[in-house]
Formats: sequence, C-alpha cells, structure tokens
Amino acid sequence: MRSVVLAGGTGGAKLAAGFQSLLPPGDLTVIANTADDDEFWGLLVCPDVDATIYRLAGVFDDAVGYGQKGDTFLTLEALGRLGEPIWFRIGDRDLATHVLRADMLNSGCRLTETALELCRRFGLPSHVLPMTDDKVRTRFVTDRGTLSFQEYFVRERLAPALHSIDIAGGDSAESTPEVTAALVDADLVVIGPSNPLISIEPILKVVGRQLHRERTVAVTPIVGGAALKGPTVEMLRALEYDASPQEVARRYTAVAGTFVLDTRDAGLAGEIEAMGYRVIVCDTVMADGGAALAKEISAAFR
Repeated sequence: MRSVVLAGGTGGAKLAAGFQSLLPPGDLTVIANTADDDEFWGLLVCPDVDATIYRLAGVFDDAVGYGQKGDTFLTLEALGRLGEPIWFRIGDRDLATHVLRADMLNSGCRLTETALELCRRFGLPSHVLPMTDDKVRTRFVTDRGTLSFQEYFVRERLAPALHSIDIAGGDSAESTPEVTAALVDADLVVIGPSNPLISIEPILKVVGRQLHRERTVAVTPIVGGAALKGPTVEMLRALEYDASPQEVARRYTAVAGTFVLDTRDAGLAGEIEAMGYRVIVCDTVMADGGAALAKEISAAFR
C-alpha cells in the first residue's frame, strides 16, 4: 500500500517510522513541514525534514528531541568563544547535513533534490520531501513582537504571550512535482499526530487541495487532554481554541474522511462521527516506535 505521511519532526515523523517498518522499500513518502526552516551562519536548517530523515535512519536523538544520537558540539563551542550567539544548538554531525545542503543549493539544486540526496546518503528505503521548494515561514505575533519559529521556540522558550500565528508565504507557495506525484499515487495519506497549528497547517496550505477525503486519515495529537509531545494544548488555548481531539478533527474536515482517536478518549467518537468522519479508536501512544499504530491505520484501508 503506497502511503504518504504529512509530518512535523516529532509525532508525525515517529508514525512515519512505524509505516516504514511495515512497508516495502519505496512505498512510503513523508511530506515534511518546512515553515520552521531558518538560516544560521549562512546555512539553511530544515528541522522537520532533517528530524524525519534522522528518525527514519534510526539516528534521531530522542533524549534531547533533535539532532543525531551521540553528537558533539565542538564547532558550536568554538563559535561561542568567538562571540557568536549559540542559543540554537547545532551538533557537529548535524552541521554536516546543513553544509551538504548549502553546497547543493549553491550549485543550483532545489530543496527537494537536497532532501532526496540526504535520504540516499542516509540509506533510507523511503522518500522525505519538503512540502514545497518555495520559502514559507511561520511567524509568531507575541507581546514582545513578531518572532521567527526558532526565536520563539528555542531562544525565548515560548515565554512571550502568543497573540496569533502567521504562515508567511503559505498562500502563494506551490507543491513540487515530486509531492504532487506522491499524492496522486498514494493509496493512503496520513495526517500525522503533529501540532495542527504549526506543523500540519503549513503543509495543508500548500497541498490541502490535492488531498482526497476518502483516502486521507488524520491522527489526533491530543490524548486524555494532553499532547504527548510539545506545546500543542498550550498553543490552542492561547489562541482561544478548544484544546481537544474534537477541535483537531474540526480543522481537518475538508481534507480527511477518517479520524483516529485514542482509546482513552473513546467517549468522543460519536461527536467526531457527527462531523462526517469514520472514526478509528485505538492506542495512539507509540511506545513501540509507531509500528502498531501504523498497522491499525493500514488495516482500516485494506
């Protein structure tokens, strides 16, 4: 079953790894968010693309939540001694990824080509595609001004009060031929359990019109009133949304026909079915790395 997963760098990427463990080589494509990309020291850093590649390659550092396992920070420490701000931590192995990407971009390659080449060099049986080759950036409007994704998340640690989120460039960005082909060929498209506001919404701005409800399933990132990873609940509440699976389901009604709800929230199934969904109730906590959840979802579409 040819499958596409829409993902940020955490829950969605973990579920993608689960699908990769089940599918034949070449049958999985991940479309990754690029709206939190940023430049540091002249290098384009693509956190969600890279985190997805690292997780699929089995080298992602779960202990810190970014980068590669066993990484060192000698270059970053040297930059600090030279007086550079080093609040954005790039490890030495991670740096090699960014240097290679920069060299390819400077040689005229598209962002998509750099991602596919990284997949090849990390030995992946799957494809990881940026959602677009165009520049799209998330901007957070706060009580301390407008901040980039990395400024808000990493430097400020989400401390400023959040007023709104702007996906700059999202309305004009176009999907790539590779993304379009993957969606056309897909038997199943999965909206991963990533933050709907900042990980999935940018992707949907670009590819939402290409999704077919009957073969698209969305997985809740909220279980028992809490997000398993990241500030999803806090962000929804800050913007005066209901921090619940129902709110997540409401956001995806135009693009998904099936919704995956955790067993802890089984009592909400009727309300979500009333929105026009087929509901799958199962354990969505991916303690095994995502394989069991991927198997549940796949079985529902056979």
